[in-house]
Amino acid sequence: MTAIGKVSTFALLSTTALSGAFAPAAIAQDAADEGISFEEIMVTATRRSESVQDIPYNISAVSGAAIDAAKVIDASELLRNIPGVAVSDKGARNAGQVNGIRIRGLSVDSANRSDVPVTSAPTVATYINDTPVFGNMMMSDLERVEVLRGPQGTLYGSGSLGGAVRYITNKPVLGEFEGSVGGTLTTTAGSGSLSWTGEAIANIPLGDTLALRVVGSKVDSAGIIDYVNVYELDSAGAPVVPGDITDTDAVFTSVKDADTVDIDFLRISALFAPSDAFDAVLTYTRQSDEVGARRGSAEGFLDGFGNEYGRYEAGSVQLEPSHSDLELASLEMNIDLGFATLTSSTSYYERDGRSISENTGFYAQKNWLSGFYYNSPRPLARADRGYSDEAFIQEARLVSQSDGPFNWVAGIYYHDQEQTADQISTLAGYRAWASTVFPWMSNGFGYSDIDVDFDFDSVTKIKETAFFGEATYDVSDRLSVTAGIRYFDSKVTADARIDLPFWNTLFAPAVIEGETSGKKDALFKFNMSYDVNDDTMVYATVSEGYRRGGATAVPTTGFFAEDESWLSYGSDSTRNYEIGIKGATADVRYSVSGFYVDWSNPQINTATSNWGFFTVANGDSARSIGIEAEVEGYIGNALHYNLGYAFADAKLTSDFLSPTGSVIATDGNQLTGVPKHMLNIAFDYTTDITSEIQMVARVNGYVQSSSQNYIDNDNATLGAELGGFSIWGAGLTFTKGDIDVTLFAKNIFNNRGISAVYGDAYMGTDASQNYLGSGAKSEITLPRTVGLAVKYNF
Repeated sequence: MTAIGKVSTFALLSTTALSGAFAPAAIAQDAADEGISFEEIMVTATRRSESVQDIPYNISAVSGAAIDAAKVIDASELLRNIPGVAVSDKGARNAGQVNGIRIRGLSVDSANRSDVPVTSAPTVATYINDTPVFGNMMMSDLERVEVLRGPQGTLYGSGSLGGAVRYITNKPVLGEFEGSVGGTLTTTAGSGSLSWTGEAIANIPLGDTLALRVVGSKVDSAGIIDYVNVYELDSAGAPVVPGDITDTDAVFTSVKDADTVDIDFLRISALFAPSDAFDAVLTYTRQSDEVGARRGSAEGFLDGFGNEYGRYEAGSVQLEPSHSDLELASLEMNIDLGFATLTSSTSYYERDGRSISENTGFYAQKNWLSGFYYNSPRPLARADRGYSDEAFIQEARLVSQSDGPFNWVAGIYYHDQEQTADQISTLAGYRAWASTVFPWMSNGFGYSDIDVDFDFDSVTKIKETAFFGEATYDVSDRLSVTAGIRYFDSKVTADARIDLPFWNTLFAPAVIEGETSGKKDALFKFNMSYDVNDDTMVYATVSEGYRRGGATAVPTTGFFAEDESWLSYGSDSTRNYEIGIKGATADVRYSVSGFYVDWSNPQINTATSNWGFFTVANGDSARSIGIEAEVEGYIGNALHYNLGYAFADAKLTSDFLSPTGSVIATDGNQLTGVPKHMLNIAFDYTTDITSEIQMVARVNGYVQSSSQNYIDNDNATLGAELGGFSIWGAGLTFTKGDIDVTLFAKNIFNNRGISAVYGDAYMGTDASQNYLGSGAKSEITLPRTVGLAVKYNF
């Protein structure tokens, strides 16, 4: 333990703004009654239990109690309150499909790249306990959330280029029957109905060595977005024809509050601990999401009649629902060997989902409706997209138990994963109209009797084996050095098929089988820390991260042929240089770090040059330079504050070229979805209302500067500057005995908080091609929400 860890009065509850804004009333009251004191929260980011203040690199932790007090159920809201973490908040519809977390500016993908299941791994890895899985998991009954900034390649696997986020769940407790029931009721600007959530938690002892913990949660969220000009559809899913099939009219209707959200969550854990030397936890988690439509506003865009859409209106001519499911089972065992602890983590997960996307605006802007489809009077291009992801993961590690001066971690990791993605694009009702108007359009002329014009599916198999280890040597009472290594062997195999069924006799399907990509390499980490005094530590770190390569499928023959260089993409890697200081005074503790990240061969999820098929390409280089700072303290004994600031200047350092040599973006362009400046502010004040009732008042704010929609800032179709915004919240919690009552407001000033834009040039309207709706939209954060929460603890 470093000297900082010995100062108990400055032990860590949480190093983020959330801790200040939403610290549990009982903890805050302890501070008011007994003087300045912070309850310590231990983290396991280094694979051993340590205080955050003892870890010599930049890490934040948020306690589960703080998350619960804030009534946070969404990862985007949680992570937005952690300094230096940028989140592309796309609402529940896409939250579980594409990882939009960005740490230290590492992102080149378009901000609106969320509907298409991507084949590359994310730049930030997410873990549920020790399982690397991404999903829209509810923030239910968590012990803590850890955010590790910078590459984590030596201890964590592929995808941890920019950092890692770990959701640590509460484990069963032996010998105690406890739990809680609670719920919230909220109203949101733009919605015509109330939303509610409910949760029940029970810890059930079963003898002296066994305990169960059961968590059940439900979200029923009313929508806010009105789809004001959707087609009425017939039983086949095609637009209703008001008269004869050749009629040029269509029947439109409006659907109010279309983007409803319905989530069911269940987690069951069993702890078996027959002795102090052995314990095992078996956990099963399941979550199902049903979402009615997209949380996207077409405000400021026009429909085909020249009318401007309103604040909570969408221009799509069809609803865009989605559903997803996640199942996760894990077994974690710990064996005390005396000299070390042996930990085995075995897990298996399955997740899948489907969504409907409005593609008519995309076809219109490509002029395909007139060029290929002869201006159908009721154009309706529907993209039905799906994905699945299943994996088996086994990790075993030994963690030394020595008091020093030498400590070490060593382990082995195995990952076997299979991902699928598919898309069926349909011009609903087109064939019936076209074959009547154009009798020559027959099955024998190259046109099929179906409305499917694009059919894509792929299977990607990933296998990775890795050996990792870190060793720390205390050179003196004040100076420590750590070295780490991870050797990995990664192999990716892809099969894919692309078909254009509508032109069934003109173009043969493109089939790619066994396209492979692999890499064997080693990653390194070196760290040095020095305790200047009992209250201050300085450190320096060099660390590496990597992301696997892979393969995609595009047609390489026929009319839609693309160059073969699009078929595979290589891995990318980062090297992070970081210096920092952590410390404490009588009533303040702080952490400041500066970093420089060199990114080699960055991957971009993009489209091919000729016809826009899904693919991934490598650039040459990018870099990010910045600082991160957090301060926490008290003014008096009752007023507690947290301040956080992050600056990240992330840009390309060479032209980003496609595999065929065309320029995707030029040297110097700012990386996407990454604000240069982010600020977090939080205050909480604790007082006694009566001898039995305590009150905690909280205010918190998040402010970010502008960011870019696309890596090519000047691109006429995708380029756009996303304006900076701020999100403010407040709450009052009253506690009497085992009952908590909270009044809260989120996004008080009702800022749009735009995280992505689909502009007119990309998906806009075009009356000349009979497309009278609009696919143009901005994806916005949750509007002003006011709620009441009640919780009973037993």
